Amino acid sequence: MRGVRQSKPLPAAVRRWAEAHIGPVVAVRDASHDWYRSRVWELEGDGEARWYVKVSPSVKFFIRETRAYRHVVPALGHGRAPHLVDSRAKDRAVLLTAVPGIPAQGLDPADGEWRAVHRQACALCARLHEAGALDRDDRAEAEASLAAATDGAEKHLAHAGDRLTEDERQLIRDHAARLRRVGPVPVGYIHGDNQPRNWLWSPAGLALVDFERTRPAARVQDLVVLGVTEWLDHPDRERAFLQAYGREPTGAERHALRCLTVLDAVDCLAWGPDNNHPEVTARGRRTLDRLMKESAL
Repeated sequence: MRGVRQSKPLPAAVRRWAEAHIGPVVAVRDASHDWYRSRVWELEGDGEARWYVKVSPSVKFFIRETRAYRHVVPALGHGRAPHLVDSRAKDRAVLLTAVPGIPAQGLDPADGEWRAVHRQACALCARLHEAGALDRDDRAEAEASLAAATDGAEKHLAHAGDRLTEDERQLIRDHAARLRRVGPVPVGYIHGDNQPRNWLWSPAGLALVDFERTRPAARVQDLVVLGVTEWLDHPDRERAFLQAYGREPTGAERHALRCLTVLDAVDCLAWGPDNNHPEVTARGRRTLDRLMKESAL
């Protein structure tokens, strides 16, 4: 079992930097995800004004997130995502405004309300996917994203080691090869971690947070986590999401999604156990067990 998460202190230098922009901070709350490299704090100022400070786990994520907030996130509209107040490359820190709501994963609404959540999440994802024309470099990265996912398969297989059977390894290699042959699919800017923990739900509507994985890529990559979690047991939520998107996935996208699902499973089984993350590990194992049964039919 995972141990009790220890509260992480806000670095003094980061606090001083934040206060130079927002004034005195009267209270700090650790708002990190339950992962040892997640570092996020809620700051409260005078009059109960709130902001968030996030220290990125890597330079790559810091660059992606700051770029997303400056050039992509504004397409979501006012109140549908935090606003970047400032960034500090020295500490890989971003200072963000707060948006109302609680993570949708903590909700217990009726099915009809969940469908409404998915419709709004889809509407925001569609805006993100179409957030301006891709320049030459971004288009090249986006069009190479499926090949990049394929290239990572062998690395994940090696890392997973004896957590996989030989038949499972063959299934993964087969789908990696198929993904390489999918052909052109629609591309754009994706959220990269599109799931209810990053959807904030409030009476004002839905907002998206956490853009450290936002990048140019095949749009269908934003559906992978939903496909192996939310939608697996609730196909009505999938229908609600796709109806709000305005079009059905193309045949190539559906084929790519199945292949990406397989690669997500091996990624989870390589990463989850080493990072003491049983939820991610269970996601990968459930997906792989299901696909192995389907392939045996």
